[in-house]
Amino acid sequence: MAPTKVLTGARVVLPTGTVDGGSVTVEGTRIAATAPGPTTTAGTSDTAGTVDLRGHWLVPGFVDLHNHGGGGASFAGGDAEDVLQGVRTHRLHGTTTLVASAVTGDLDFLARHAGMLAELAQQGDIAGIHFEGPFISPCRKGAHDESLLRDPDPAEVRKLIDAAHGHARMMTLATELPGGLDSVRLLVEHGVIAAVGHTDATYEQTLAAVDAGATVATHLFNAMPPLGHRAPGPITALLEDERVTVELINDGTHLHPAALQLAFHHAGRERVAFITDAMDAAGFGDGRYMLGPLEVEVADGVARLVEGNSIAGSTLTLDRAFRRAVTVDKLPVEDVVAAISANPARLLGLDDRIGSLEPGKDADLVVLDDAFALVGVMRRGEWVVAPQLA
Repeated sequence: MAPTKVLTGARVVLPTGTVDGGSVTVEGTRIAATAPGPTTTAGTSDTAGTVDLRGHWLVPGFVDLHNHGGGGASFAGGDAEDVLQGVRTHRLHGTTTLVASAVTGDLDFLARHAGMLAELAQQGDIAGIHFEGPFISPCRKGAHDESLLRDPDPAEVRKLIDAAHGHARMMTLATELPGGLDSVRLLVEHGVIAAVGHTDATYEQTLAAVDAGATVATHLFNAMPPLGHRAPGPITALLEDERVTVELINDGTHLHPAALQLAFHHAGRERVAFITDAMDAAGFGDGRYMLGPLEVEVADGVARLVEGNSIAGSTLTLDRAFRRAVTVDKLPVEDVVAAISANPARLLGLDDRIGSLEPGKDADLVVLDDAFALVGVMRRGEWVVAPQLA
C-alpha cells in the first residue's frame, strides 16, 4: 500500500471556500480526504508522516493553457527533451498541468512537431497541444512570422488536428479571415477549443465567431484592436459573452492592473484563466532566444522581438502570476485559485481529475507562505518541491 501523507494546519482553499487550519490527506497519487481541522492518523501503519503547514496556504496545482517553453527550452520548435526541460521548469513553479503551445510555422513542420508533442501527451507529460497560428491576422501578428501566416482553411486546420492524434486541445484563430467561421465549427466538431486571438475582428465579427462555437479569448487585450466607444471591437464582445473564458497574462507588462480589474469585473471569476504565454527564458534568464523562426531579446525579464520590438510572449511563471494577483491586484485568493486552477481545468475537460482539492482527484497541490511565495509543489502525490519548513 502506498504511504499516506497528511498535510495539516494550513489555510486550505477548497471549492466551498477557505478553511483555516484545514488538512489534506494524500494516499498514493490521489487526494483521499480533506478536513476542516487536523486529521488523525492513529492506527494507520503506512503513514509516511504529517507535514505541519501552519502559517501557509494550500491551493490546487496550477493549470497553464498557453505556454511556449521555459528553462531555456522551447515547446514551439525543440525536441522531446527540450519540451520535458520546459515542463520540469514550470513544475518547479507550481504548474502541475501544462498545455504546450506551438507558434506559427510551415504547415508540414507544425504537423510533424504535433506528432512529437502528441507522444508526450500520451505519456502524460503535457495535457495536450495548443496551435497559436498560422491562421492569424497579419494586422495583429505580434511575435509571429508574417510570411508564414495563412487564412484558416478548414482542410489545413483538419491536417493539424489529425497530426495531434487526439491531443489537440486548442487553436487560436483570427476568425474574421476567410474560412474562419467554418474552421471554428470544424474545431468544435472535433472537440478542440476554438480561441479568438491575434485578430483584427469587429465586435460583430467576434460575436459571429462565438455563435459558431469559439469559447476562449487568447490573451485578452493583447494582439487585438483596443476597445473604442464607437468600435467596441473584440474585447467588448469577448468580455460580455458568458460563453467565453478570457486568458490574461498577469506579469505587469502585458496588462495594466486596471485592465485586469476590468476583465474580472465584467467576466467574473468563473470566466478568467491566468496563463503565462511563456517562452524559453521563463525560469532561465535574460539573453537572446528563438521563438519559432524569430529572434527574441529578453532584457529585465521582458521578451521583445529583435526586429520590430513587439512583445514576444513572456518570462512569467504561474507562481509569480498568483502572487501578483493577490499582493498587487488585491484579488481574493479564492478568485485567483479559480483563474489559475479550476477554470482552465474545466476548459480542458479535466476538472474530474484536477483543478481543485477534492477527494478522488489527483494530489496536485501548491504550498505558499504567508507572503504568497511558493515553498512546495506536489504532483500526483510526489513532492516536486518539498517544503523546507522551520
